[in-house]
Amino acid sequence: MNIEKEFFGKVDGGRADIYTLTNDNNMAIQITNYGGIITSIKTPDKNGNIDDVALGFNTLDEYVNDSPYFGCITGRYANRIKHGKFTLNNKEYTLAQNNDGSHLHGGLKGFDKVIWDVEEITSDNSVGLLLKYRSQDGEEGYPGTLSTELTYTLTNKNELKIDYAATTDAPTILNLTNHTYFNLAGEGSGSILNHVMMINADNITHVDETVIPTGALLDVTDTPMDFRTPTPLGTRVDDDFDQLNFGGGYDHNYIVNGQPDTLRLASVVSEPTTGRTMETLTTQPAVQLYIGNFLDGTLTGKKGSAYNKRDGFCLETQHYPDSPNKPEFPTTTLNPGETYNETTIYKFATE
Repeated sequence: MNIEKEFFGKVDGGRADIYTLTNDNNMAIQITNYGGIITSIKTPDKNGNIDDVALGFNTLDEYVNDSPYFGCITGRYANRIKHGKFTLNNKEYTLAQNNDGSHLHGGLKGFDKVIWDVEEITSDNSVGLLLKYRSQDGEEGYPGTLSTELTYTLTNKNELKIDYAATTDAPTILNLTNHTYFNLAGEGSGSILNHVMMINADNITHVDETVIPTGALLDVTDTPMDFRTPTPLGTRVDDDFDQLNFGGGYDHNYIVNGQPDTLRLASVVSEPTTGRTMETLTTQPAVQLYIGNFLDGTLTGKKGSAYNKRDGFCLETQHYPDSPNKPEFPTTTLNPGETYNETTIYKFATE
């Protein structure tokens, strides 16, 4: 197992490096300390051929200037907060409105656009990186100074494990996730609509026309949102169904069955041509399925291919969108003396 470090570029006066983690099966993951971005995931198919299954770019400048959150850590609050406003302990806070009048993925300069400190980690059966970032009180409008630690681990079981930990010196809100776009046929290979998806969820959070949760839960039974039985992503994506019409396809928060705070299966996805599979396990209460509805061919990936609509899918483990404004949702409040701890594992295999 091995870790290699290379210079990736400079941004905001800081140095961005790119780290390559390789396990004993020749699986390799590249990560940069700019935004905690996973820039590449190389893993074998059923015939042993290695390909990169993560969408992304070859240069730092492209991530800085053009990225639709490829591979990054989103925070302090992943997903949407309605109107960029929330009230905590009787005080209203205002955040950037950077998505159709709402707040998305931490704002104008979220955790995806900062330089993280890095420590390399090695053991007998894994290699990893510990990334640290201290977000000052008032950054992007959030209260409290937040100290965040993010650990990426690649194991010899072809698992990519992501551990999140954070503490605060004042009450705040927090919702962290990774925003990798996957294509198990290989990035740049085209549509992911043939990928077969299973999501272990009986309900989604019902959304309005701005893709903000209404507060209601929607039972997926007898709807195009039901992935409890493995189903190709393209089978029902264009059905005339209000929840699909609002976001132009799947961009929904699935409530993972089982007990939150326990590591459990959220999804299994497979690509029939290559035989690659990916299991997602998480302690988080939910996972956002997004299938690249807003990719439009204007971005060019690592192989020189344009990324078009639905050329990648995301499985963003998370708390529910707009939870600070929905007291009926699981809380995203973090208080002094508490530690935020969440774990997600993406496990790659073939069938």
